[in-house]
Amino acid sequence: MAVRSKKKEPTDRTALGNIEKTAKDVYEKALKKQKPQLKLPVRSLSNVRYRSKSGFLELANQYKTRTLTYNTVKGFAQTLKMMSVSKELIETNDHASKREMYYISKNWGPARFDEQPESDTVMDDIEAMMTVNREQLRFIPEEKGGEVAGKLLVIDRDRETKKPIRIDCTGFGSGAYSIPISVEHLQFETKAKFILCIETAGMFQRLVAHNYWRKANCILISMGGVPTRACRRFVRRLADEMKLPVYTFVDGDPYGIANIYRTLKVGSGNAAHINRFFCVPQAKFLGVTPQDIVDYELPTHPLKDVDIKRAKDALKNDPFFKAHREWVKAIEQMLKMGVRAEQQALAKHGLNYVIDEYLPRKIKSASKFLP
Repeated sequence: MAVRSKKKEPTDRTALGNIEKTAKDVYEKALKKQKPQLKLPVRSLSNVRYRSKSGFLELANQYKTRTLTYNTVKGFAQTLKMMSVSKELIETNDHASKREMYYISKNWGPARFDEQPESDTVMDDIEAMMTVNREQLRFIPEEKGGEVAGKLLVIDRDRETKKPIRIDCTGFGSGAYSIPISVEHLQFETKAKFILCIETAGMFQRLVAHNYWRKANCILISMGGVPTRACRRFVRRLADEMKLPVYTFVDGDPYGIANIYRTLKVGSGNAAHINRFFCVPQAKFLGVTPQDIVDYELPTHPLKDVDIKRAKDALKNDPFFKAHREWVKAIEQMLKMGVRAEQQALAKHGLNYVIDEYLPRKIKSASKFLP
């Protein structure tokens, strides 16, 4: 059973203060027979802006107000109940997964959630309203955080004794260090020259199997598709504290560019309220670029309708891509070519061509990477 922690971290105090302030406002308005309200930012791409100075997608000034009425009473009750659970979790130094939170609500009678997407949406609303991230509210996801291999010491701590534990990311044999869900307490030691974030597990495993991290003196991080919040936060903290450049290696398609890379670098419209914690503004795009398809004569696949739509949406609606002429030209080039290429397409030239030729050649020209 969790016990109440006497000492609170600054982030805990901020979260508790915001929860208590919101609850007090609702309570006082109810006593005065006024309709309580909750003010939430609009979480969509239409309400974000990109500033090169800050380096991430941030909220603009559109808000929505949720007023307690006959039609909104269930959602209002669900929001307050979840805030209460968060308060208890912080006070007892505990946490709940998103799935557990959904099942906790089964004790709420008419206010229970029927499906988990409802619970997740309310959780995101509270996160935005409290101006803290979900992990600070003590709600954690189910997914893994990513994997790490290379010249890095991660300093964790024993859960019971709190003594430091030094984890050598070169010492996992054919495996890798798994990024934990919460990374705020971690410390780092490294003499690596850069961080290489990789989209696919297959490419990550090839580089690990051949100890590419030793040859290039780098840290390899497997994103496993769109990187989780824990993965992004880990990369951000590591890059900031160790003053390391971050290079991103994904498939040469609209999904790799406009979803995976963009989410790592500047965040997303839906999460604009917390992008400042989880984006990696110093990340740069190593490849696979549309020009790589030409230069390396890569095997390709035709763009699907969904690829074309995603690319056109990026050109038309995404503030990040619209702010960089280099990206506009690259995406227009891909649309004109009508094809996409995977990381593994480099195997056309030999299984280890990516290690012996492609990556060394590209990294020598890092100053020319797409922003």
